[in-house]
Amino acid sequence: MGAPSPGYSLTIRVEAPATITATSELAAAVGAAGGSVTALDVVESGHETVIVDVSCNTTNTDHAEQIRGALDDLDGVSVRKVSDRTYLMHLGGKLEINPKVALRNRDDLSRAYTPGVARVCQTIAANKDDARRLTVKRNTIAVVSDGSAVLGLGNIGPEASLPVMEGKAALFKQFADVDAWPVCLDTQDTEEIIRVVKAIAPVYGGVNLEDIAAPRCFEIERRLREELDIPVFHDDQHGTAIVTLAALVNALKVVGKTIDQVRIVVSGVGAAGHAIIGLLAASGARNIIACGRSGAIVKGEEYSDAHRVWIAENTNPEGFSGTLQEAVVGADVFIGVSGPDLLQEEHIASMAEQAIVFAMANPDPEVDPVAAGRHAAVVATGRSDFPNQINNVLAFPGVFRGLLDAQTAEITDEMLVAAAEAIASRVSDAELNPGFIIPSVFDPKIASDVAAAIVAVAPAQTPAAAPVS
Repeated sequence: MGAPSPGYSLTIRVEAPATITATSELAAAVGAAGGSVTALDVVESGHETVIVDVSCNTTNTDHAEQIRGALDDLDGVSVRKVSDRTYLMHLGGKLEINPKVALRNRDDLSRAYTPGVARVCQTIAANKDDARRLTVKRNTIAVVSDGSAVLGLGNIGPEASLPVMEGKAALFKQFADVDAWPVCLDTQDTEEIIRVVKAIAPVYGGVNLEDIAAPRCFEIERRLREELDIPVFHDDQHGTAIVTLAALVNALKVVGKTIDQVRIVVSGVGAAGHAIIGLLAASGARNIIACGRSGAIVKGEEYSDAHRVWIAENTNPEGFSGTLQEAVVGADVFIGVSGPDLLQEEHIASMAEQAIVFAMANPDPEVDPVAAGRHAAVVATGRSDFPNQINNVLAFPGVFRGLLDAQTAEITDEMLVAAAEAIASRVSDAELNPGFIIPSVFDPKIASDVAAAIVAVAPAQTPAAAPVS
């Protein structure tokens, strides 16, 4: 059983005897059942009974039922209601639209809507680029998904993907003041997705592709970048790559190695793995071995999709052929974006001295982080309950803030590397240690630093439209 998590947080309303020990007995029962009490609130009190809301973190839904049963089993205690606090947060969705201007009287209405708005429409009709200045397009992006590769859940469809896309939009606003809106498409046809995104593009200043399965995601991103005049960014690829590179920059400092000298094994050759390999190579990595389900990708073998062909042509300079477990022997760095439990403790022990392990499969990593930590010098995961969480939220808000500010449609490797370096630099030399190689997602300067780094290396900006007299 894992550690209790806020992701499985409950509030259990119970009726208990009105005794001096009532709340302490409730807390003890939750603790004995393995839960973590976060609050005890008396909501009603009488001479004979009290009503108490017991808030606690659990490990999963089965554990939540065990805790409910433990409270129900106490003498004189009955459970009235159990509320899952995660579901409560999602009731009615996590987003709303608020106007930026006050509509207090007829004068305001005349400017915001008819008749005054007609002049603004005519200005944009004469020069559509003015939409970036005079509409929400200036600061709004579409978070587009077909629901085919959502988190660790797989192909769950557009409706089920909506809570994730809402959350993504909320993060954009919270961390970078970028307005974002979920666009979940009821199609998984590549051409139709491209057509729909092109059709809605006039409203948006950028497109964040999210949770679209490989290999379709590669073609969708490539085509949209070619055919739209706004930036298109697939976060599962490039956001993951940026944060992985940022973490590796600092991890290499900890172990005293350089990226051009280390042997790196990447497990997973889908969207994230492909982008990580590309960005590591752009940053100077010279010896990368990529492993899929059947083992190492090797030049000269036949592969059915273009992205694996590219990997074969640009990695594995020594021509290693073997399994993932064999590939990590003597390796300096392991990066996992694949699936759970692919490596055991003995495999990490076989790596080079001062090894670095990034086991990022979620929710269950490629290797037990505790076991890996007994042999590797630095261990990171994608989880929040272990040190060194490699989380895309460190990248995508600031990246889009920078893209919107730079008014550029181009996204280059130089921009992605600059974003990674900006994230890495938020951990000072005085702070750097094996358990702190990546900053907190709540670091208030992350998004602005990433945005500034993007703007500094972005291609020439589009000239600003002349003000309307």
